[in-house]
Amino acid sequence: MVSSEKNCKIHEISAPGYENIVGKVLVSPADGWEGYVMRIFEVGENGFSGRHSHDYPHIVYVIGGKGTLFLDGTDYPLEKESFMFISPNKEHQLLNAGQDTFKFMCVVPERGHVGFED
Repeated sequence: MVSSEKNCKIHEISAPGYENIVGKVLVSPADGWEGYVMRIFEVGENGFSGRHSHDYPHIVYVIGGKGTLFLDGTDYPLEKESFMFISPNKEHQLLNAGQDTFKFMCVVPERGHVGFED
């Protein structure tokens, strides 16, 4: 499979506790990657994900903008090329910390791929 992010459908993420976020699915089981999903999120000014935890890990890589990761009681500043591994059951939240779009890639197990309409 070879494609471009510009060919991916934009999904508004409207889960409770989320504000000003859109996402795109890059690679998923539909493309042959069994068990995992790679997504891109764009968080607009004053946007954030809900503060939550879940029983699976995920990996995040910052593509652009500035953000903050709240992880298990601590705030971590993020910028382009920052990355993180978020262990299962750790409370976390990603927030835009600037005026530009905060953009990051996120890889989760398939069961963690929620909040996208079909």
